[in-house]
Amino acid sequence: MGELIKGKPVADKITEDVKLEVEELNKKGIFPKLQIIRVGEREDDISYERGALKRMSTCGILTDVKTLPADICQDDFIKEVKKSNEDTSVHGILIFRPLPKQIDENIVKYIVDPKKDMDCFNPVNVAKVTEGDKTGYAPCTPSAVMEILKYYNVDLTGKNVVVLGRSMVVGKPQALLLLQENATVTICHSKTKEIAKIASAADVVIAAIGKAKMVGKEFVKDGAVVIDVGINVDENGNLCGDVKTDECLEVASLITPVPAGVGSVTTSVLAKHVVKACKSAI
Repeated sequence: MGELIKGKPVADKITEDVKLEVEELNKKGIFPKLQIIRVGEREDDISYERGALKRMSTCGILTDVKTLPADICQDDFIKEVKKSNEDTSVHGILIFRPLPKQIDENIVKYIVDPKKDMDCFNPVNVAKVTEGDKTGYAPCTPSAVMEILKYYNVDLTGKNVVVLGRSMVVGKPQALLLLQENATVTICHSKTKEIAKIASAADVVIAAIGKAKMVGKEFVKDGAVVIDVGINVDENGNLCGDVKTDECLEVASLITPVPAGVGSVTTSVLAKHVVKACKSAI
């Protein structure tokens, strides 16, 4: 029987470190600030916003939420992003995605200032993550996965890691971050043949495929580490991940639950990014 490894102690450790950094900045008259840009009233956006605001408050980071109408046109949206770019009191910008259909993300992603882009939206930051340039900002969720692995002393050097999912939000950047830690990485996706067989040979499995309870114990070899990034709703309306947690716990050595796993670390990584951006700005 494996061990459930929760995100809270990881998030608490990062939060305490960030708080100390913010206190030192405040003594110098410097006040880190995050600008959240939300379009419409999507429940998942509002839920994440609530968690982010709470985390920023705990860390002592100033916040401002720019709530825009769901039918805002692209030109007006771009104007709002540019205002945040130009606001010298704002150090970090978080734009909730996906954006409504009338806004082309392939255009907007070039507008947000890469120095304030907290979740790797701008291709400049994507390139920096690809190159291993630490001045960039990797997406918060893959970064949270790395923080969890580090906190629980999972050595990645030379280990075989399978990432389930190839999105720009998690899968692809996750693979790049793992490579930087000398892991040997395989990316699987919906078109991968014999996906369970491939995953079952891995030392670490990171599930970010976006399908509720897809990963059963046939995906996990004895003693493997399983990180569940999925956020789904099951047939009973309950929050669940991509992994059948109880079943996989029988064979895995360590496994993150959903909820109370990766998601709880993501907002602390966001706070860490804001302080980094603030320090870079000064």
